[in-house]
Amino acid sequence: MRLFVCLTLLSLLCASADMLPISESGRFVWDAMGGAWDMFRAYQDMREANYKGADKYFHARGNYDAAQRGPGGAWAAKVISDARERWQSDVSGRGAEDTRADQEANAWGRNGGDPNRYRPAGLPRKY
Repeated sequence: MRLFVCLTLLSLLCASADMLPISESGRFVWDAMGGAWDMFRAYQDMREANYKGADKYFHARGNYDAAQRGPGGAWAAKVISDARERWQSDVSGRGAEDTRADQEANAWGRNGGDPNRYRPAGLPRKY
């Protein structure tokens, strides 16, 4: 499953990069890879923190960090966030309201909003 997701994202990335001039496409790909890493790091931190009510903070933070890299990072954050929410709503059964709230936090961070808006009281400063 993970291999399928990685290959799908890579093919989308290459297709998107083909529409840009060569110097911009290289930067786009580099930023997208870094953005995917930022999203992964936020996910790992969320799992490590295991802190009740911190989910939206980590969504916003991962998207914020990725988008700070540029258009490629923002693109990767959107693709990953949308895929995760689609999977989560289909598999976990958390419902439309939770998905809507997650997507709001995703967009907030991706559009440059301060992730601390969603930071729960008491979350260790490490995060």
